[in-house]
Amino acid sequence: MSRIETIPVDQSFADTLVSALTYPLRGAALATCLVLTVLHYADLLPFVGGLISIALWAATWRYAADCLLHTSHGYFQPPDVVIQVNTSQGWWLSLIHVLGFVFCLVYAVLWPHTLPLFLLLVVLVLPAIDMSMALDGHAWMALNPAHWVAIIGKFGVAYLIPVIVNVILSALMYVSMRWSAQLPNLLAQPVACFLVTYLIILGFHLMGVMVYQRHEHFGLVPEAQELVAKSGQNDDQQLLVRVAAIEASDPDAAISLLVERMQGRHAPAEFHQAYQRLLRKQGHRDALLEHGHIWISALMADGEPRRALGVLQGCSEDDPDFMPDDPSTVHQLADLAGRLGMARLALRLCKGYLARWPREQDAVSSGLLAVRLLSGPLDRPAEAQVLLAKLMAAYSEHPQHSDMHILQLKLQSSPGTS
Repeated sequence: MSRIETIPVDQSFADTLVSALTYPLRGAALATCLVLTVLHYADLLPFVGGLISIALWAATWRYAADCLLHTSHGYFQPPDVVIQVNTSQGWWLSLIHVLGFVFCLVYAVLWPHTLPLFLLLVVLVLPAIDMSMALDGHAWMALNPAHWVAIIGKFGVAYLIPVIVNVILSALMYVSMRWSAQLPNLLAQPVACFLVTYLIILGFHLMGVMVYQRHEHFGLVPEAQELVAKSGQNDDQQLLVRVAAIEASDPDAAISLLVERMQGRHAPAEFHQAYQRLLRKQGHRDALLEHGHIWISALMADGEPRRALGVLQGCSEDDPDFMPDDPSTVHQLADLAGRLGMARLALRLCKGYLARWPREQDAVSSGLLAVRLLSGPLDRPAEAQVLLAKLMAAYSEHPQHSDMHILQLKLQSSPGTS
């Protein structure tokens, strides 16, 4: 079973907000935003465009409700599929929000003097209605004022947070729609739809986090926590606690516990970090570097090159000549280090590639990257020209030889070179 990412129950609101900003751009949520955005081009069709638009916005509200429910069960990632089969949920949420807007317009015409009070009431009860529809799926319960009071009571003063968030998101929706209206129609349509869909999902996710943090008040047993317990992730945390407790008195036993765990199923990063820390503390340099090779390979296989680069930096502190044992990995990490401004590390990787694997397919690319690093951020143009001359001599028949020649002319014409 893959590792289940859960939301920390005690996460601060600031951390929650920062994490939430990327929520609509992760996994299935991003796919949903993009698909709905593309489908909204159908709004431009005559006659049926309006009906299609209504159905798409109902689908948007429905997925947002799924996100709220999924989040309230403690899941960090957005849902891949519909959690509860309740096809009316999206329609009711769409209808409620449209009617709320219509009622505000009617009230503004009939009783303009008390409009601020009516708007305040709508703003206050709308989060409670949204949460009720997402959690229970019953429209009449969601529209029951007594149920609003019950939900607000479960939050207390903290209920003002989703209220304020909803107001801010509504204002952002209005601004995004006004801004997108300045664009050409074919571009304005998808831009507005994407931004509004993003904000709707964001708002419902934030409400879901607040429900999760108070799940006892709602009678919820977070599903994610139950799955974590069954998968053994809680056992992992207990093992880490045990390692921390004995590492000072019996470090070899602590290392053995970590090795035993890492030899089994996929181990979280905390185990690798603890293992490296203990090896470094005990002076087991060879084992530390061997583990570095294994961990970097695993991270690259998992598509996490940035973390692999961090492991490489740590191993390089223990051995300045440390180099991953796979040429493809070295080339990718050198390119990444160069793009991240880590020019010295990138140069070392490029030179290491040329020294160890001069006949591999990325040797010339690594050499040219080294030349660019020397002539650019490292400001060593003379060394760059020497290296480039060696490359041109060693790879005179290579398809990139013309690129080398162009780069040579550029270096020769640059100020400060002789």
